[in-house]
Amino acid sequence: MQPPVRSDRQVGRGMVTVPGGGFWMGSDHPDAFAADGEGPVRWVEVPTFRIDAKAVTNAQFAAFVKATRYVTEAERFGWSYVFHLFVPEAARADALDGVVSQAPWWRAIRGASWRAPEGRTSSVGDRPSHPAVHLSWNDASTYAEWAGKRLPTEAEWEKAARGGLDRAQYPWGDELTPRGQHRCNIWQGTFPTSNTAADGHVGTAPVNAYRANAFGLFNTSGNVWEWCGDWFSRDWHVAERPETRVDPRGPATGPGRVMRGGSYLCHQSYCNRYRVAARTMSPPDSTTGHLGFRCAADAPAG
Repeated sequence: MQPPVRSDRQVGRGMVTVPGGGFWMGSDHPDAFAADGEGPVRWVEVPTFRIDAKAVTNAQFAAFVKATRYVTEAERFGWSYVFHLFVPEAARADALDGVVSQAPWWRAIRGASWRAPEGRTSSVGDRPSHPAVHLSWNDASTYAEWAGKRLPTEAEWEKAARGGLDRAQYPWGDELTPRGQHRCNIWQGTFPTSNTAADGHVGTAPVNAYRANAFGLFNTSGNVWEWCGDWFSRDWHVAERPETRVDPRGPATGPGRVMRGGSYLCHQSYCNRYRVAARTMSPPDSTTGHLGFRCAADAPAG
């Protein structure tokens, strides 16, 4: 597929410019997951770049599919993972055998895809402004290339998500609910059986829900996990070398691609990964109902 030629103005629509420079990346906080390689906190420099203010929406992904006739990996596989409470009665017969041993709340549902997030009887018709999900890293990369963009590096993603705050836990500071106000879409209640929706949402929320951070990015904590360009490693970044500190791009290979930001399923009791330094990974062909992306691009010359 040959992507269309786009002007800088076309590419930059809906993006914000993040100024280049250094920032403290990672976390040594007690809540950090050492096994995820969140630390050490290190000074990292990135050049000026652009990044989408919002995650890619169902409407945007639908436009891409209409223009290219692209078929996502979940559609080619014929199934994807859906959170157990979201599987409608009519789709339960489409559940495949087996469960994810470390996450038994997932159900492999035939027909689940970005078009039908809860299975064949569902639709995104009433969710045009929600983030597109059930998209693999490969799907996200293909969309980004078509849009004249790319996936952000992990360092770019974290710098943008921090919004200029120095080593804060969240994009807005260190308190999860300042003055009792919810600032992100995460699990409220007892996971994985009861979500009170105290933050206003049970599943995905519109991509502009809540307030933007100081750089103008929405929902970099919670809502959906977002793919980054880097291969994942727990220790590649530990060594203080130029390639790990100046515009780092990650290791040459790894067990999966980096995911950032947490999702509507994150909860303090088991997955406090809606913190801005938190990270995890998944194979590049994996798809779930809480995984989407936003795009980045180099800053225009001059």
